[in-house]
Amino acid sequence: MRRRDFIALLGGAAAIRPLSAQAQAARERVLYFTHSAGYRHDVIPLSEAILAQLGSDSGVFEVTATEDTSELSPANLGRYAAVMFYTSGELPMSEAQKAALLNFVRSGRGFLGVHSATDTFYAWPDYLDLVGGYFNGHPWHQTVTIEVVDPRDPLVAFLGKSLQVEDEIYQISDFDYRRSRVLLRLDPTSVDLGKAAVHQRFYGWPLAWTRSYGEGRVFYTALGHEPSVWRDARFQRFLTNAILWSMRRSP
Repeated sequence: MRRRDFIALLGGAAAIRPLSAQAQAARERVLYFTHSAGYRHDVIPLSEAILAQLGSDSGVFEVTATEDTSELSPANLGRYAAVMFYTSGELPMSEAQKAALLNFVRSGRGFLGVHSATDTFYAWPDYLDLVGGYFNGHPWHQTVTIEVVDPRDPLVAFLGKSLQVEDEIYQISDFDYRRSRVLLRLDPTSVDLGKAAVHQRFYGWPLAWTRSYGEGRVFYTALGHEPSVWRDARFQRFLTNAILWSMRRSP
C-alpha cells in the first residue's frame, strides 16, 4: 500500500470513530431513582440490572440508577430525558428539588413510576397530581388475570386482550380517572373480592396508566414486586415501550 493511501485510510478510520462515539453519546439518559424512605423492595438491584440491559438493547437510551437525592437538582435533571421512581415513603427532597422535578416534567420530559412509586409522598399533594393515584393496600399476592383495556394502544398492543401474571397486586386510592388513560386493569373475576381490606371502587383496580403533566408524559405501573415479573419478557417490553413513549419516541 502506498504511503498516501495508508494515510488516507487512517484518516477515514479516525473520522469513523468520532461518529460512533457521537452515536453512543446521543443516547437519551434515564434517571432511575430508588430511594426508599419506607419499605425497601428486595427486587431493586435486579431491576437496576434489567433496566440497564433494556437501555443497552434499545440503542436509544441508557439508565443511571441512584438513591442519592442530590441527583434531583435542577442542574442534574437537565441531563436526563426521563426520571423513573421505584421509591417509598416521604423522600428527603428539599422544596427546591421537588419544584425542580415538577418543572422537569412540565417542560416536556418524562416521568415513570413503578410499583411503590404510588407508595410515596403522601404528604405532598403535588406528587399525587403528578403520578395520579396512591397505593391503598395489596390484598392479593397471587396469579391474576389482567385486562388490556385498549389492545390497540402501542404500549400494550403486543399483549393481546389479557395476560396472567403472578405478583403483589395493588389497590389504588385517589385515582385521577378523568385525566388518566388506563392501560392495564385487574380482572376482578380472577381474585377473591371477599378478602379483608378489599376496597371496591367504581374505577376498579387500574394497574397501569398514562397521563399528561404540563407538556410532559407520565407513566405508572403497579406491577413489579416480584423478581419473576422483572424477568418476564412481556414486562420488559412494556417498560421499554413506556420509556420510549415518555421521551416521545415510538415504542
